[in-house]
Parts: sequence; structure tokens; C-alpha cells
Amino acid sequence: MKSFKLKSVLVVLFLSISFVSCNNDEDEKPADNPVLKAALVTGISGPATGKVNDELSYEVTYVVDNACGEFDKISEVKIGAVNGLQVIAKYPTGVCTQQVPEPKKTVYKFKASAKGTVDIKFKKSETEFLTKSIVID
Repeated sequence: MKSFKLKSVLVVLFLSISFVSCNNDEDEKPADNPVLKAALVTGISGPATGKVNDELSYEVTYVVDNACGEFDKISEVKIGAVNGLQVIAKYPTGVCTQQVPEPKKTVYKFKASAKGTVDIKFKKSETEFLTKSIVID
């Protein structure tokens, strides 16, 4: 009887060690969460006129902090009481080996729902916007 209990305990102990030793927690790589940061806009180019409900495309030029920065999205921003848009760039969490950042470009699409003059404003510094006026017929 003692022999049977001892063998049972040894089998359970062996199986427990086997399951624990096969755990692969260390093999998993941590999630690479990029850092998001506002990029400052240096230029907006595109048509100065448009029609109601027509989609207009504007090329937005922006600068990133380092050459590893990439476009993530365009979001709304407020400077004082003025609303506008800003480009958000994403940066990898690792070391960036590329030296000199070059201006990057993205396309912003806009559709007016009414006639009049519309101002598209992108953040160009911490205190001001770069504005593109569009006349909608």
C-alpha cells in the first residue's frame, strides 16, 4: 500500500513538473506599441475651389521628429478657441538608426455640404495653424 501511494505521488509530481517546464511565457515577444505624437504641418496644396458634395483631395506636408516616424492619422485639435486639424505620427519604440528626417506627405480628403468659403486649418506650431481657404460653389 505504501509503495502504491509513493508511486502515485511520484507520478503526480512528475506530471506537475512536466506541465510547468513546458510553459513558453518567455518565448512570447512583448507587444510593440508605437509612440504617437503630433507632427507639424509645413504645407497644404490642392484646389482653391470646389462644388457642394464633391470630394476634394489636399496634399499635406509635415515633418517628423526622426526618420523612423510614419503617418498614423489626422485628428482634431484646438489652439485657444480655434478648432483645426493635426497630423499624428507614430514612432517605433526601439532605437531609430536613420539620421535625417525628410518632410513626409499624406492626403486629406474633404467634402463640403454647403456653399461658401471654408478654411481648412492644420497645426503648424504649438500656437498657430496653417490655413487653406476653399471657395465652394
